[in-house]
Formats: sequence, C-alpha cells, structure tokens
Amino acid sequence: MMRCNRLPPLASPVFNAFRQCWIPAIFISHHSNFHSASIYASFSSYVSKSFKHVKPLLIRPTSLHHPSYKVTASFSSTGGSEDGRELLVQHLLVKEDDIKLLLELQQRITGGEDLSDLAVEYSLCPSKEEGGMLGWVKKGQMVPEFEEAAFNAPLNKVVKCKTKFGWHLLQVLSEREGSVLRDIQPEELHLKMQDPNFLNEAQLIDVREPEEVDQASLPAFQVLPLRQFGSWGPEVTTKFDPEKDTYVMISKWTRHPGFLLS
Repeated sequence: MMRCNRLPPLASPVFNAFRQCWIPAIFISHHSNFHSASIYASFSSYVSKSFKHVKPLLIRPTSLHHPSYKVTASFSSTGGSEDGRELLVQHLLVKEDDIKLLLELQQRITGGEDLSDLAVEYSLCPSKEEGGMLGWVKKGQMVPEFEEAAFNAPLNKVVKCKTKFGWHLLQVLSEREGSVLRDIQPEELHLKMQDPNFLNEAQLIDVREPEEVDQASLPAFQVLPLRQFGSWGPEVTTKFDPEKDTYVMISKWTRHPGFLLS
C-alpha cells in the first residue's frame, strides 16, 4: 500500500516527447461505511499470506488549489524537490529554425487567439491532439530549459523558451502544492483498522484486476479495476471525497502507462 498527502487533478494522457518521465496516477475510490473491525483481527497475517504480490497505498489529502480537480493521485517517480509546486501547463512546439513562425504565433496569442487552438494546428508535439495540454508537471519531469521557463512564468502569461527539441510557447494555467506517496505496510493498516472510526474516515479501494480479486480480497475495499476505468472514471468527482485519506490496493508489478509506480 502507498500513501499520498493529497488528491491532485488527473494528468493528461498525452505526453510530450521532451518529457523525461510519465506523470503517474493512481485512481481513487470510495467505499461504503463499515462499522465493525472484528473481521480484521487477523488482517496482517491474512494479507501476508494471500496478497504476496500486492502493494497497498495510502493517499492523504491536503488543501486543493485548483477548483476543477478530478479525483486522482499523481506523483513523480523522481521524488521530491525544493520547489514542491506542480504546474498545469500547455504548450506548442515548432522547429528550431522556425523562429519567424514562433513570433507570429506569439503575436496571434497576444491578439486574442487561444494557444490550444494554435497548438492543434501548428505544434510538432504529440500533445497537439490535446490542445498542447501536458497536464500537471513538477520539477524533474522536464528538460532543464523548459522547466526553468515554466517555473518562472507568471500564471496565464505565454512565454517562449528553446530546448533541444525546438522552440516552445508555453502557458502555466494553474499551480498547486505537490503530492507525496509512500508505501504503508499491512501491519500499519491492520492497526489503523482497529479504530472503530477508521472506516468512516478513510476510503479503501482495490484497483487490481477481477481475476486477482477472485483469488484474495478484503470486504472493506471497493473493487475498481484499472482495466475498467472507462466505466467508473466519469463518476470519480461525485463519488469520492478528496479530503479523506485513501488507501489503494495494487499489484506490485503494475506498470500501466499513466499508472507507473515507484
């Protein structure tokens, strides 16, 4: 099980070629209220025997700085940094020798055109399909030049920067405090479950696949397989409470694109 200190917004599924790693995300869920903890008397030994290939995750929320968040937990595989902010960034990319086009596009944006519309038409980055949206990024995920420009850019102001991939026009749409995840051992979770209030104050989900759940499961965990995210994903913002601690049961070998685990 892992742990995160907040529930940040869902990162874009399309990632730029200059990004140095994926933005990982573990999806969050909600469970019904369980008032009895007696069924967990042997929880620790049960997990040790039955969930040999499972990693639990605790996601602990803090305040959210962006009002239109989606309930997910995201984190960087590079670990923390002195600047713990995460930025919501969109951009467009042109060739290094297309400075004339770059300046023309910058002028058009100044004149009122939307960067996302221009990204769809002109950007060389695969993120053009998403209007240049890169999702939430943090330090250590981007090449140095892009990172420096993004983390020094005023909110909503379009700035340009040059990297080894070419020229970029980027815009920071929002910022928030970064998230932190950690593993939590079955023994620790077992102790927490002895508290009668725990199941009212926390959210427990199991994102393993159905065949894994059939082999071993816990009744307090709501099963939401990653493979079926298309069916339950649209309801996450209405079903889950971003202010609650959230525990996620995952297979330790999970390495799904967009769901990378450290």
